[in-house]
Amino acid sequence: MRECRPLCSPTPPLPHFPTAPDHPRFALRHTRLSCCFSAPAAPATPAARKDEVTVDEKTEVIIKNAMRWLASKQLPNGAWGSTGDEQRNPVAMTGYVLIGFLSAGQLPGEGEFGKSVSAGTQYLIDQVRPEGTFADRNNGQYMYGHGIASIALAEIYGQTRSPAMRPKLEKIIKLIITAQNSEGGWRYRPVASDADISVTVLQVVALRAAKNSGLDVPQKTIDDAVRYVKACQHAPSGGFAYQPGRDPGFARTAAAIYSLQVCSLYDDPMVKRGSEYLMKNYQRNDQWFTYGNFYAAPAQYMIGGETWSKWYSQLKDVLLKNGTALAGDRYYWEPKLDSGHGGVGPVYCTAVYTMILAMPYHYIPLYQR
Repeated sequence: MRECRPLCSPTPPLPHFPTAPDHPRFALRHTRLSCCFSAPAAPATPAARKDEVTVDEKTEVIIKNAMRWLASKQLPNGAWGSTGDEQRNPVAMTGYVLIGFLSAGQLPGEGEFGKSVSAGTQYLIDQVRPEGTFADRNNGQYMYGHGIASIALAEIYGQTRSPAMRPKLEKIIKLIITAQNSEGGWRYRPVASDADISVTVLQVVALRAAKNSGLDVPQKTIDDAVRYVKACQHAPSGGFAYQPGRDPGFARTAAAIYSLQVCSLYDDPMVKRGSEYLMKNYQRNDQWFTYGNFYAAPAQYMIGGETWSKWYSQLKDVLLKNGTALAGDRYYWEPKLDSGHGGVGPVYCTAVYTMILAMPYHYIPLYQR
């Protein structure tokens, strides 16, 4: 068994995370970090946004305290997962948490929680096997975790250009490419068999993040994936289904239009109709409230304007009324906004809700039009 590294030890051996100031995507990171958290290595230029949605002072404090809570829950090996479902899926949980930190401007070795981001990144890198799978490939829903972890690593690589990351990132992206089926989609196992919208979306977004970061991703792979996503549209409602020909749902629709947008189809009529479907079908205590809003928030954010303003306002109101403040300036969410077991656990919910609340900071390049 690999020796675990305590969090108090020096940052583990991703030897250097440069902040790549000459790369155009770095320009999207702006100076708000210096106001909210400890100062970054160097100030950056704000993302070009015209909407008026901002993070107010109360929400800034909650975001910071939620990150403090997440940092306190990191395991000695750098992973996250506190409950049974979370502990069974450490690769996925670590990916979600890293995206939460990235949304608030934290990078490996940069920002107040940069040490936690470094340890989480190193954990994911350490899990990559020679064939490009993560160590938990026997998980029955393996490609979910593979997708979310790949998105996190691709975004981190895009903003740091760490040479130590690229070889393993290339392996996990290559596995996604080879596991695409003839319809253009993906399913649970890392083989080209059948497909569904929920697994496909994560792979599409990972591929796009990797391509944006300079990795070689065949355009045909992305085009075929877009074709599959579009085939899942339920034309009468404008929503999207789990598989072609089935009934639409909130989370499926959010996932679908989010993936189309990151593939630059911002103004596609299917995206507009999908956004309208989300507005009509938003509700608290949906079985997949957290999962669905992980996609719906960035989807509506990329639409911007009044759509994003309304979406962020209603979601922020719900989140701030349902969190828990703890002593020591810590804040977290229990999975009570999902009916059934859709909320998974507190680490998962806190990571996703932190990402959502922090989106007006404009830190994640993948979400910028």
